[in-house]
Amino acid sequence: MQYKLSAVDLELTLALGRAGTLAAAGERLGIDASTVFRSVQRIERGLGQTLFSRSRAGYQLTELGRLLVEQAEQVEAALEQARAATEALPTQVSGMVRITTTDTLLHGLVAPALQALKGVHPLLNYELHTGNELASLSRRDADIAVRATKRPPQHLVGRHLGPVRVALFTAKKARGGLRSYAEVEAGGADWIAPDEALPEHPSVLWRKRYFPKQHPRYKVSSILSVMELVALGLGVGVIPLFLAQGRTDLLQLTEGIDECQTELWLLTHSESRHLRRVSTVYGHLAESIALP
Repeated sequence: MQYKLSAVDLELTLALGRAGTLAAAGERLGIDASTVFRSVQRIERGLGQTLFSRSRAGYQLTELGRLLVEQAEQVEAALEQARAATEALPTQVSGMVRITTTDTLLHGLVAPALQALKGVHPLLNYELHTGNELASLSRRDADIAVRATKRPPQHLVGRHLGPVRVALFTAKKARGGLRSYAEVEAGGADWIAPDEALPEHPSVLWRKRYFPKQHPRYKVSSILSVMELVALGLGVGVIPLFLAQGRTDLLQLTEGIDECQTELWLLTHSESRHLRRVSTVYGHLAESIALP
């Protein structure tokens, strides 16, 4: 007899397709990794075809697997809409919204915006992932991405939120600290900069172009860390204006540096945007995030 796929089969395929590993898929489904493994084997034996290719990197979807994941996403969206339609309070939105961004954008823009949404929709919950890649959104491992980029992926639905302007800063009360950009040009500054995790960051390229002989005394893994070390008086660094605004311990040494400017984008997948919980948060972030 021909194998009949069930809703549970689709849910498991979707979870493993998004997670990429047995353990992570099991965590999503509330079962152990061995159960996920046996279930995948059962489905593939029943279909007589493979849904995943296995490698050291994890489980990758085959062509058939991607087709089933697309169908599973439609089922997921339909269930979400059905649940929303049965809510006692039509204006109340609930559920989990997964947001991927960087720690700099999270602390400087996203978290303050979500704080304002808490009182309006207290039943919403959030998974907040910070990293420098967009792969999680592309795999549908997240619902919304907030990214600083000049080239947002074309397969994602996006809204441009404005330019991310930056400037060179030092500590305001650093003992013996710099007081002007001219002193930086004279070579008297210790630099704090992103490490090799961000080799193409606009601030890194700008520093190498205009200060080729200046090597950072401190390298850190995020722009947020650049700001905190600058505030401690350890040197100068390029910091986004939205992050530095309101900080009384920082001294701005330059106007906005045009060559370091990038663009802020709010992104989601074309199918995710129709989910009520996602569209609610997406719309709120679009209206609430303001850049100096």
